[in-house]
Amino acid sequence: MKVLVLGGTLFLGRHVVESALERGDEVTVFNRGVTRPDLYPDVEQLRGDRQAGDLGALEGREWDAVVDTSARVPRWVREASRVIAPTGAHYTFVSSISVYRDVSRPGVAEGAPVHTVPDETVEEIVDAETYGALKALCEQTAEDGLPGGALSVRAGLIVGPYDNTGRFTYWVHRLARGGDVLAPEPRDQPVQLIHARDLADWILASAERRLTGVFNATGPERPLTLERVLKACAEATGGDGRLVWTDERFLVDRGVEEWSDLPLWLAPGVHGENAGIMAVDCSRALAAGLSFRPLEQTIRETLAGAETTLDAGLTAERERELLAA
Repeated sequence: MKVLVLGGTLFLGRHVVESALERGDEVTVFNRGVTRPDLYPDVEQLRGDRQAGDLGALEGREWDAVVDTSARVPRWVREASRVIAPTGAHYTFVSSISVYRDVSRPGVAEGAPVHTVPDETVEEIVDAETYGALKALCEQTAEDGLPGGALSVRAGLIVGPYDNTGRFTYWVHRLARGGDVLAPEPRDQPVQLIHARDLADWILASAERRLTGVFNATGPERPLTLERVLKACAEATGGDGRLVWTDERFLVDRGVEEWSDLPLWLAPGVHGENAGIMAVDCSRALAAGLSFRPLEQTIRETLAGAETTLDAGLTAERERELLAA
């Protein structure tokens, strides 16, 4: 195919570009040229600024498939749709499971209610609900502008090489270092994640088939638990870490933040409103061909290709304090 990637140089977008190149697709990327402009010297680079509404470089061009990994607000999707619609290209919008209004229970499927905002022209993302509402509006904008030609992919936790969030990466590197590792109860908390390359491969295969509609896209096929993931991190990285399972109330009372201080952890027994966010129903995407590499392979590739960040995980000092307590 002739593929246009809106973005393409940060995380998922890089995997989409690399997957497309390996498939033999003809690839063009469109972005501001700010993040890693040195990538892909043999790929056509178009420059523009979606925030400023500058899509002039796309005018008069045609592609078979457009993959949008960067849109955050409906206006960006509306402007892209205006350019894409006359060409008949298939459009994939990468959305998020954060669109769902109620994730307190497992099994949320694509037809569940989504977040809304009173003012649909707002573009400032002030919290998770606003983020989810704007993503939901982006989906609707894509369908309105490209009826019968848009695929909205509600991704969960995306992991793997190039991950700039450090969330799953924290656990991979922490278990690789070994020693006593603070692990949050409950150990049977569900966990869902997807390797960015698996998601990219499916997006492109779906675009080629011109798949449309809304799909939850995370995994794997069989349920994972936090304990299974953390033990797999230790085994796959060769670390000698000893998991010290710690009561969730103990952690919450000491100001430990779920998801940020201890990524993947939701503190479901204390903050039940998010208990099902990593147990959504992905059966529709599975039936449409979404597949996953083994967890251990994902862990090893994350260790080799992604670094930790200051925004995700406990510092070594803070972890020692909590373990001592």
